[in-house]
Amino acid sequence: MLFPRVFRRLVAPLLPDWAVSRPAALVLGGLLYSISAQAQDLSLPTQKPGLEAAPLQTRQLAQDRSPADTARVFSLQDLADLVYANHPVVKQAALLSDDARSQVQQARGGFDPKLGSGFDRKIFGGTDYYNNWSNELKVPVWPGGIDLKVGYDRMVGTYVNPEYRTPLKGLAVAGLSVPLGQGLLIDERRSTLRQARILVDAAEADRVKQINEVWLQAAQDYWNWYYTYQQMLLIQEGIALAETRFRGTSRRAQLGDQAPIDSVEAQITVQDRQVQFEQLGVELQNARLLLSNHLWNKDGQPVELPAYAVPQTPPLTPLDSAGYEQLLDFATNRHPTLLKLDAKIRQLGVEERYRRELLKPTINVSGYLLSRGDFYRPEVPAYYDFGRDNYKVGVDFAFPLFLRKERGKLWQTRLKVQDANLEQQNSRRVITNQVGAKYNTLKAYERQLAVQAQAIANQRILLAAESQKFELGESTIFLINARETKLIDLRLKQESMRASYEKALAELYYYAGTRTLRAE
Repeated sequence: MLFPRVFRRLVAPLLPDWAVSRPAALVLGGLLYSISAQAQDLSLPTQKPGLEAAPLQTRQLAQDRSPADTARVFSLQDLADLVYANHPVVKQAALLSDDARSQVQQARGGFDPKLGSGFDRKIFGGTDYYNNWSNELKVPVWPGGIDLKVGYDRMVGTYVNPEYRTPLKGLAVAGLSVPLGQGLLIDERRSTLRQARILVDAAEADRVKQINEVWLQAAQDYWNWYYTYQQMLLIQEGIALAETRFRGTSRRAQLGDQAPIDSVEAQITVQDRQVQFEQLGVELQNARLLLSNHLWNKDGQPVELPAYAVPQTPPLTPLDSAGYEQLLDFATNRHPTLLKLDAKIRQLGVEERYRRELLKPTINVSGYLLSRGDFYRPEVPAYYDFGRDNYKVGVDFAFPLFLRKERGKLWQTRLKVQDANLEQQNSRRVITNQVGAKYNTLKAYERQLAVQAQAIANQRILLAAESQKFELGESTIFLINARETKLIDLRLKQESMRASYEKALAELYYYAGTRTLRAE
């Protein structure tokens, strides 16, 4: 019997010599056994004759395994395809580039040819005061800030100013206006267009950064879902093992080969794992909902992650030093934040050049050839046709004496350039350190995973040995459950580290300014 053995091992050393004689031991042992039996629950298994022996289930947790049905696997690449194609924020990020290109088109409008016409006529008391008709086509030219101009004016009447009076056939004009001082090298139109073109690069960097942020969150939610799913599988398998052990313990108690209280120990383990399973069920539903935030169809409607979908196995692809150097080079030279700051610096450089141009005096020279309005007729006299004897010239000059407004604007622009350069230096340093820190974290996870795998293998050996000792009567259900719970905890920690490894890899790519090692 089990109880006398336990009595001799645990209770006898605590009693005086007279109490450990065989008659006294039997009496005292029977008394203790009856007291313990009365303290037990009445629902505990009782011995029933005629039952065959039932060995305990000593099967351990299964090794890592891939999903049986690959058609149910919702992989990380599947998530990426949906996010890049249909996510609203990704589509919204694409609008940044379109908006920048629309600003370029607006800036090009400063060089659009402009056609204008105006007509005024006044008749009063039978007198034709004036009949004015003015037409002009103005064509801006990129180099030199030159404006080409052709026009036709007809201004006749009794009271027309002689300065503006034209022949009855009108007056044709063809010429240009050239800035010799301010506006020769750069003017407001060219400055606006150049800055708008640079803003396209800044908007593209902004677009990539926003997409990277969306993908980082999606990847983190995916691996959170994976970890919660793996917790469910492990606890579910732990429940099955604990239930099998509970049934075996109960059967042995009915045969009298084991103390009935052991079945209570086994049942508590089952119930504890069932509570964990219920809690994980809620966490898994929440993880699915969070991941579904990133799922949209092509019509822009949100979709839910199917209940039958399962996550893929983490690839755990190691990143070697060559890959790290590639990422570091990309982060140093092509990170979206640095590209945006570089565009800002170039934009401010154009602004500074324009502000320096405003320190020059305004000197505009214009010259136009004149002809009678019907110059296209062959009978027009030569002295009324286009030629060096028929022209109009003009010179405009202006110069602020103190230039306080212009110098203040230039000073402010230079300060902005210095601020942007300092921000770029600091950002490059921060980005480099972030990439290095995440790479160190990744390498630490690789080492921890290797050690964790060894610990799991050793724990499996320990659990198997404990099970053999139990079959020989040298161990207890408590120790079996403790060893198995420790194994489950180690496997849970392993899955947590696998998920953390993949999240750290996604963060490494994000801090490097990309989404994959291909440096998209």
